[in-house]
Amino acid sequence: MLFYNSVGPNPRVVRIFMAERGIELPKAEIDLRGGENRQPPYMAKNPAGQMPCLELDDGSVIAEITAICEYLDEITPGASLIGVTARERAETRMWTRRIDLNIIEPMTNGFRFSQGLKLFQNRIRCIPQAADDLKATAQERLAWLDGLMAGRAFVCGERLTLADIMLFAFLDFGAQVGQPIDPGLKSIAAHHAMMVARPSAAA
Repeated sequence: MLFYNSVGPNPRVVRIFMAERGIELPKAEIDLRGGENRQPPYMAKNPAGQMPCLELDDGSVIAEITAICEYLDEITPGASLIGVTARERAETRMWTRRIDLNIIEPMTNGFRFSQGLKLFQNRIRCIPQAADDLKATAQERLAWLDGLMAGRAFVCGERLTLADIMLFAFLDFGAQVGQPIDPGLKSIAAHHAMMVARPSAAA
């Protein structure tokens, strides 16, 4: 298999996931800033033009970070980061989706439509006037999650999952683009500090 890697939080989610699972794959580096992911050679592999993607040995390609992580989780030995029972898997997917839709989407679009506008304005439809409201929405949902995580080590309780990795990678990214973690969100801040201390954070 070949992992198409680049800068940005999306590929980092998969790299951290692989590090936690002890998975090592060869990587092909794609110049995201230079727009290589929007050129025909890469688009032929991933028509969405997004990073990252995973090329399998038969030449087929899997894209979208949750799909890539779940695939790797299923085909490799070791402790699952999705879940070993139907209930655990459902719980992980529930929280992964909530974090993705309610926090990551408004956070990243808030960035794309403001600080990242120069990079993204010719690649996607941008709505600069929505940037501040999107950033505020992400913070509101983080505050909601903070209340629910009180007393928990991880998003799903006592087990590390893909939901934790996604939350960490994107909050780390947000802090670099003008959307820092509110120190008043004690549970979120503690979770982030715990994830930073894990060796996989360097992936």
